[in-house]
Amino acid sequence: MRGEAELKYPGVLGDPAGESQPGSTRVPENLKPGQLVVARNRKWNGKAHWVVPGRYLGEDRHGWWIFQGTNEFCSRPGAAFYTKSDAVLLVPREGDWVATFYDDAHPGGMRVYIDLAVAHEWSSIRPAVTEFHVIDMDLDVVHTASRGVFIDDEDEFAEHRVAMDYPAVLVESLQASADQLYQAVKAQHAPFDGTDAEWFTKGRS
Repeated sequence: MRGEAELKYPGVLGDPAGESQPGSTRVPENLKPGQLVVARNRKWNGKAHWVVPGRYLGEDRHGWWIFQGTNEFCSRPGAAFYTKSDAVLLVPREGDWVATFYDDAHPGGMRVYIDLAVAHEWSSIRPAVTEFHVIDMDLDVVHTASRGVFIDDEDEFAEHRVAMDYPAVLVESLQASADQLYQAVKAQHAPFDGTDAEWFTKGRS
């Protein structure tokens, strides 16, 4: 949505996709709880998107969990802000998406924000510091306290699929994934069943 920043982070102040970096993998290596993880998003045309720092918590059958605490500095071109509530990011073991979970403290009532995304890559950039890279593909599955569950940014997806020449097979796959995630969140299937609660507890301990 055009107001993605305001929904996820209330108070925001207002080329080709690129190649994998040497040593990057879909599965992270040598990650230990407490290590810094910097999540970096970009668009299909290579333009920078959100950069969000966090602290690695651990893994389970769903994937890898990162705590993104209150007052962390986040930015994208044209915007910068400090977060106003805690969040946990889930990087799944498979699938073209990443999910950010929020608790009742979120001032905008956000509960879950799933970004449809491809090209998941973990790269160690220095001891105890890892970057997680992904290409944001516009479509989002969102759960808010006021609106419930909905698919967002379909207009942006339609615009960018033409402007950035998304492959047709990828378009179909992403639309199917968005529908499946929508149903999973609505039905509260794992990991959208409260699994995030234990990771919030670990992040705050």
